[in-house]
Amino acid sequence: MNNNCNTCNNNCTACEQQTERVQFTKEMKKDYTILIPTMLTRHFKMITKLMGVYGYNVELLENSSQEVIDSGLKYVHNDTCYPALLVIGQFINAIESGKYDPHKLALLFTQTGGGCRASNYIPLLRKALAKAGYSYIPVISLNFVGMEKTPGFKLTLPMLRRMMYAVTYGDMLMLLINQTKPYEIEPGAAEALANEWTEKLANQLGKTKKLKYKLITDTYREIVRSFAALPMKKEKKVKVGIVGEIFVKFSPLGNNDLENFLISEGAETTMGGLVDFAMFYVCNEIADNKLYGTKKILSKVFKIAYKLLLKKQQDMIDAVREESDFRPFTSFEHTKSLIDGYIGIGAKMGEGWLLTAEMLEHLDSGVNNIVCVQPFGCLPNHIVGKGMMKPLKEKHPEANIAAIDYDASASIVNQQNRLKLMLANARDIMNAEQEIADNTVEVENTVEDSKEPSLV
Repeated sequence: MNNNCNTCNNNCTACEQQTERVQFTKEMKKDYTILIPTMLTRHFKMITKLMGVYGYNVELLENSSQEVIDSGLKYVHNDTCYPALLVIGQFINAIESGKYDPHKLALLFTQTGGGCRASNYIPLLRKALAKAGYSYIPVISLNFVGMEKTPGFKLTLPMLRRMMYAVTYGDMLMLLINQTKPYEIEPGAAEALANEWTEKLANQLGKTKKLKYKLITDTYREIVRSFAALPMKKEKKVKVGIVGEIFVKFSPLGNNDLENFLISEGAETTMGGLVDFAMFYVCNEIADNKLYGTKKILSKVFKIAYKLLLKKQQDMIDAVREESDFRPFTSFEHTKSLIDGYIGIGAKMGEGWLLTAEMLEHLDSGVNNIVCVQPFGCLPNHIVGKGMMKPLKEKHPEANIAAIDYDASASIVNQQNRLKLMLANARDIMNAEQEIADNTVEVENTVEDSKEPSLV
């Protein structure tokens, strides 16, 4: 029973521990607030805004203090997947903040349906809510595999279409801010521009009644031009690719603000977007049919979806390439082709072959410094991440890879020291290469100057 409940005076049956799942009903949709956990803040801000168009009152959580971790440790076993601990801790910390009426709250969380422990996050969350005295709060599973159905929450095709554009917009902003923030002349200019665009795009997706695709592609180009106009320093920095488990890779809460730390140490960060992960998911569904002969009808649908996503990504690539000097996205078809000879397309647990492919993508594009992040004890990603480092380095001796584990007891100082060591090694290599290049130019100039003029 919730001892902090002032509404019912601890006497109503709704506050009693419940063993059966509490459904989010159509009636709840009218006056309930749906909370979602943080990960990719800009992506999710746009998604929450557009969900308002379909009658849902959704709020993105941004609480990220030590209290979040403490709440997770209080209600989740400390051997549980670190992202699950953080997300559950963030939910319970928000519920107990006093900001919301817990009797008018629902929680929304993704559920993958794969072999990863992420499939069990929802039961873990319900168990933690019951332990904390909030078993009456409904939990909505956002999944695409039919694991749970919720009468008051439906994903329609128009809604999914707008969500897809929120993801592509978010990826575009992430790509551009990563290539401008380390070089900005005016501190904070890139972040301010990205925030301005996030608000503008959220309004576009949430308020535009007829969302034509030409508006989307024209907006891509406008975004690129605005970032290209930012005054930037002309200097060379160490480039660092970030790969790993999806939550720890993308969430500052999960990776101790990894991106900003690397930037503060003089590096430029780069990483694959959420569109890539969506195509990875679709590819796996197609692969199941090819490898096991299952999902024959669905396979045809996923093949159409894959071609559609590739076309959307190509439009983003074209916008970046034609409107600026920024490095564009890498075509997912090329990324996928890089795993040949390293790992099979059937390796899909955790981030599966995609994690290996992203490391190869960075190396292929000249980004030899890679941080591979994963929750401590995440067996699938240790296999496709740490486990693939040796074969990668055998064929790519230039690879400078640091594997960093994250959990509630991990020392931030130790993590940062390992990152500093990787960066120091990267700078030594970069300076040596620059010295060789300078000496080569000097020798060429000396040879050119020593040539006697030809006689006519």
